[in-house]
Amino acid sequence: MAQFQPGHVHIERTALNQNDHSYDLNINYEVAQDPREGRGIQFHMHGNIEGKPVDEKFFLAKDQVLPSFLSLTTRKAQSYLPAPKKFESLGSPHKIYDLMFEDIRTQLNMKSGDSVKPEHLE
Repeated sequence: MAQFQPGHVHIERTALNQNDHSYDLNINYEVAQDPREGRGIQFHMHGNIEGKPVDEKFFLAKDQVLPSFLSLTTRKAQSYLPAPKKFESLGSPHKIYDLMFEDIRTQLNMKSGDSVKPEHLE
C-alpha cells in the first residue's frame, strides 16, 4: 500500500515469506534552510522495518535532492535489515514517488538547467 499527500508519503509492505521483509514507513518532507547548504528539503523517515523502529532525519540541498533522495532513503532503510536481506529500491515499486518528485520540484521552484554546486559533484 502506498499513499501520497504533498509533504508526506506512506508506504507499507507485508512480507510474503521468511526471506522477504515487511515495513510500514512514513516519509515527511518540507522545504528548509541549512546555514551551509542553503535551501533544500528536510526529510523525516519514521515507522518500522521488520518490527524495528525507524527514525531517520536528513537534509538534502536543492541541487542534490532530486537525483539523490530515493537512493539515500533506500540506503538508510537497508541499514535496518539483517544480511542477507536486501531492501528493494523505494522508487522501483511505487509510482507514487513520481508525485513526490513533482511536489518537491514545485516546492523548491526547480527548473531544468538550475545550477549545481561544484562540491556536490565530487
